[in-house]
Amino acid sequence: QVQLVESGGGLVQAGGSLRLACVASGRTFSSHVMGWFRQAPGKEREFVAYISRNGGSTYYADSVKGRFTISRDNAKNTVYLQMNSLKPEDTAVYCCALGPSTSLYPPPRYDYWGQGTQVTVSS
Repeated sequence: QVQLVESGGGLVQAGGSLRLACVASGRTFSSHVMGWFRQAPGKEREFVAYISRNGGSTYYADSVKGRFTISRDNAKNTVYLQMNSLKPEDTAVYCCALGPSTSLYPPPRYDYWGQGTQVTVSS
């Protein structure tokens, strides 16, 4: 059974930083692409960042490009999201997602999702 557990969310002032982590279990982590998504109140879930199986390829939503960095440590079954220069509009629940074993981008789907961690950015 696959389990994804996020941590690292919290309340931060605009301009601040947070580092989210997502620990995966139940799959060979290194065989799967990973993604971060977010959902703000009253809005649809949106893509934030993607990382390939070996971490060699990353993609970002335009709204976070240059401020957020996705990375992974396959030895620790963990994917990270470093968020810098945070803005109030970054406030959302952030979820990680495990995708298929593929080299395609974008991946055709994400199969498993974490429960999410709340990020709140005050102005």
